[in-house]
Amino acid sequence: MTSQATASSPAATDRVAQVQRDTSETQIGVRINLDGTGAAILSTGIGFFDHMLDQIARHGLIDLDILAKGDLHIDGHHTVEDVGITLGQAFAKAVGDKKGIRRYGHAYVPLDEALSRVVIDFSGRPGLHMRVPFKSGMVGQFDTQLAFEFFQGFVNHAGVTLHIDNLHGENAHHQAETVFKAFARALRMALERDPRMGDVIPSTKGSL
Repeated sequence: MTSQATASSPAATDRVAQVQRDTSETQIGVRINLDGTGAAILSTGIGFFDHMLDQIARHGLIDLDILAKGDLHIDGHHTVEDVGITLGQAFAKAVGDKKGIRRYGHAYVPLDEALSRVVIDFSGRPGLHMRVPFKSGMVGQFDTQLAFEFFQGFVNHAGVTLHIDNLHGENAHHQAETVFKAFARALRMALERDPRMGDVIPSTKGSL
C-alpha cells in the first residue's frame, strides 16, 4: 500500500499493523493504527461498503487504510469477505498479547428508527452471533447478506467473540449503519488501555 491515513508517523507506543493478502480473487492491503484519530483512506470499489468501513475508523478512533481490488464483475462477495479476513489479521497483529486492554466492549447505537447492539470479547476464541433482519437485499451496490460474511471473516482472524443484534429498523441503510457504528464503539471500548490493569493480561488463565 502506498496511502497513509495520517499525516504524521505513529507514536512508538501506538499499536499498528500492516497486512497484504493476495489471492486469485482479491488483492487487499490493510494498514491500521488502533491508537489513531479516526482518519481513513478507503477504496474497495463498493461505495456503501467504504462508507461502513469509514464508520469503523471514525467511531472507533482507528486510523484505517484499506485498498482492495476484487472480482466485482462477478459480485462483491469475495471482496467484502476478504476485507473482513485481512482486517481481522491486522487487528490480531496490532493488539499483540492484549496486556492492559479492557478486553470487553459493548455499544448501543441508534439512527432514526433503527437501533443496534454489539458486544465484543477479545477472547482469542472466534465466535459470531448475528441477528440483523435487513429490510432490503441491496443498499447501493452492497448486498446486505455480505455484512455477515465481513464479520465472519473478521471474527475468524481477529480471534474475537462477537454478538450483533439489530433490535429495531425499517430502513436497511439505517440498520447497517447502526451495526457498523456500534461495532466501532464496542471495539474502542474493548481496546482501550485500562490504567488499573497495568501490564496484566485480562484473563485468569494468564493468556488470551
